[in-house]
Amino acid sequence: QVQLVESGGGLVQAGGSLRLSCEVSGQNFRSYTMGWFRQAPGKEREFVGGISWSVGSTYYADTVKGRFTISRDRAKNTMYLQMNSLKFEDTATYYCAATPSWYTYKYDYWGQGTQVTVSS
Repeated sequence: QVQLVESGGGLVQAGGSLRLSCEVSGQNFRSYTMGWFRQAPGKEREFVGGISWSVGSTYYADTVKGRFTISRDRAKNTMYLQMNSLKFEDTATYYCAATPSWYTYKYDYWGQGTQVTVSS
C-alpha cells in the first residue's frame, strides 16, 4: 500500500511558475514509478509525466514537455512537479500517483489532488 499527499497548488498568472509536491509513504514504493496526472473540469484525466523512484528516469506527455519537470528527493520521500511557462489550459486538479510498473499510463495508487488555476 502506498499513500500520496499533494500540496503546492494555487493561483498563478499565465507565464508564471509553480511547484507541486507529493509526499509518499507506505511499503515498497522505492521500486515504483511515480507520476503526475491532471483533470480539468469537463475533461478526462490526462497523464502529465512519470519518474522512476529508484533511477530517476522520466517521461512526459508532449503537451508539457520542455515546460514541466519531475524530480524526487529520496531523503524526503517527496516527488515534485516544477511547472514553468504556465498556460491557461494548464488549469486543472493535479494528482500524483504510483505504480509498480515502468513506462506505463496505468497507475494503482492516487493522492487526493491539488488545484492549479492559471489566470490569463
